[in-house]
Amino acid sequence: MDRIENRTFDEIRIGECARLIRTLTPRDIELFAIVSGDVNPAHVDAEFARSDMFHKVIAHGMWSGSLISTVLGTELPGPGTIYLNQTLSFRNPVSLGDTVTIAVRVTEKIEKGHRIVLECMVTNQRNEIVISGQAEVIAPTEKISRERIVMPDVELHEKGRAYRRLIAMTKDMAPLRTAVVHPVDTNSLVGAVEAAHQGLIVPVLVGPEAKIRAAATLAAIDLSEFELIDALHSDDAAAKAVIMVRECKVEALMKGALHTDELLHAVVDRDSGLRTGRRMSHVFVIDAPGYPRPLFITDAAINVTPSLEDKRDIVQNAIDLAHALGIPQPKVAILSAVETVTPVIKSTIDAAALCKMADRGQITGAILDGPLAFDNAVSVEAAKTKGIVSVVAGVADIFVVPDLEAGNMLAKQLEYLGDAEIAGIALGARVPIILTSRADKTLSRLSSCAIALLLARHKVSAK
Repeated sequence: MDRIENRTFDEIRIGECARLIRTLTPRDIELFAIVSGDVNPAHVDAEFARSDMFHKVIAHGMWSGSLISTVLGTELPGPGTIYLNQTLSFRNPVSLGDTVTIAVRVTEKIEKGHRIVLECMVTNQRNEIVISGQAEVIAPTEKISRERIVMPDVELHEKGRAYRRLIAMTKDMAPLRTAVVHPVDTNSLVGAVEAAHQGLIVPVLVGPEAKIRAAATLAAIDLSEFELIDALHSDDAAAKAVIMVRECKVEALMKGALHTDELLHAVVDRDSGLRTGRRMSHVFVIDAPGYPRPLFITDAAINVTPSLEDKRDIVQNAIDLAHALGIPQPKVAILSAVETVTPVIKSTIDAAALCKMADRGQITGAILDGPLAFDNAVSVEAAKTKGIVSVVAGVADIFVVPDLEAGNMLAKQLEYLGDAEIAGIALGARVPIILTSRADKTLSRLSSCAIALLLARHKVSAK
């Protein structure tokens, strides 16, 4: 098995055989669907398959057919083989757990062109014929013996799975009337309109009317169904949107094509803003393919160098959000560079203090632990290796970073190096504030809207 070697035309004898045995797994079906693009629900949708002809998920017919090619290319004749013709007759389906035997037998040798004709047969564990057919190939004339290439292992991740779950949770909820602030580019306008079509928000577009209509024309969007509030510029749009909240005309704000600072300047105004008794903070809700649950990273967008008092509110805001998203007792990891309290590293002191504050009831609704390095927070093995005994280590939901720089870099690394999807929301104001980035994709924008809707409805039900 360490080498792959062929049978040349001269070596091959009539009646010579080769075979391969393979058991069908869900992973085989998923990989074949990804590579081929064949997402026929008979193969990939268990609910649909139950009502289909065979009443269960079956393999793509060409999955078995492709294994004939595997035998021809790796066993008989092997490397150097050129496919010419193949006939296939599909006789029975292959179901999950079936073990198939793929057998080829040489039936004819044709000197001209060094062609070989082979009988091909695929049978299952019940000796039922799955596929029968015939292949014609050009056999190699030179001996080839090479080290067998070991292919990399493939891990399958369903991108956006957590976000689709959140969106599904809003199914029976009334959409959130939302002021979309300064949506003068196609990305922010398309995001708001798509969220409206998904039943997540009822957008009120606030900004320079001419610019919004120009963006709509560019994106081929009909604005006739949406309310539009004219504003002179982005600052004016933010101010008018805040007034709409104070007058109970909208239930949330959504950032359009303006800087976060511009929007928040109007929000945090002491006289006319949307302050509450809580410090405002931001939470990234991240769907990372390699992590089995959503990650909440806070604060990576608003508080630059938060004090201990600020961090208390940052933690509580994130806990309240987790509750709204269906996590009754989230596990909170207070992050630092190390997992021990170290006087020269202020974040470790803050972490210890926050944990004690939770013990004293100053932070409620979650289990806290820290300081924890990031590897300890996400990996049970890493925590065990370092001798850390903790109910949070390795299974954290919320990750509280030392400062904005650390949080922003962590979130962007997960997005660009870890292939994660990122949604974001600002908390601690009178209403949820959907802080989308200009680079956000549609799913991220929809997810941010779903998060805001779930949070707003949860607050109403909790009163």
